[in-house]
Amino acid sequence: MTGASKLIDGRIQELGDWRGEMLARLRAVIKDADPDVIEEWKWRGVPVWSHDGILCTGETYKAVVKMTFAKGASLDDPAGLFNSSLEGNMRRAIDFHEGDKVDVRGLKNLIRAAVACNQAKSKKKARARAKGRKSKKV
Repeated sequence: MTGASKLIDGRIQELGDWRGEMLARLRAVIKDADPDVIEEWKWRGVPVWSHDGILCTGETYKAVVKMTFAKGASLDDPAGLFNSSLEGNMRRAIDFHEGDKVDVRGLKNLIRAAVACNQAKSKKKARARAKGRKSKKV
């Protein structure tokens, strides 16, 4: 278990209410959808899940658990889960309130789409770097 994973465990326990339960549930869905996900702890206490770049964050507020997808605007959302941060051109979020049900299938699809988006960008960057090295060998 990484240091970040322990910090996320601590956050879940310290909340001790529906927000901790929701964060734990979302975390389990993320890990189930992408077993290779990396847990991080950034920006003074925000759980972050990454795979070839940031996938999403799990912020907790008084009345909401906010799951923000870093490249959410680039993702298809056929289940219509995004309900927050819709105005920007990059991020999209899902606000979970007390008593909300989690669309596990829809959420797993979003997570897998975020992984695929990050991997496509990583491959594109790698090809560009390789192309740059070939041109320097002349």
